[in-house]
Amino acid sequence: MPRGEKSKYTDKQERKADHIAEGYEKRGVSDKEAERRAWATVNKDDGGGKKEGGSGRGKHTGHPAAHKGGKSGGKASASRSAASRSESAKKAAATRKRNAAHHAH
Repeated sequence: MPRGEKSKYTDKQERKADHIAEGYEKRGVSDKEAERRAWATVNKDDGGGKKEGGSGRGKHTGHPAAHKGGKSGGKASASRSAASRSESAKKAAATRKRNAAHHAH
């Protein structure tokens, strides 16, 4: 199958890509770049085309990007005290430093 061919995508995936591309175009991204980003997002969400044929097609990914994070993440952190957030940040920084030293060799 040539690169860029869309025959293995479902109608739903094509609608999704169109919708995503429209959003990018509204924000001033060129048509070509918007389409490229839209299909990249569909591939990330769904793991490529879903129609039968070929190896590994039609499997459910379980974790589409569209269902991760969002508004709830900010609320949870904002409701914590400054001291609590600061303590977590210090702990994370120490962990990153320790891991960097460990992986340096």
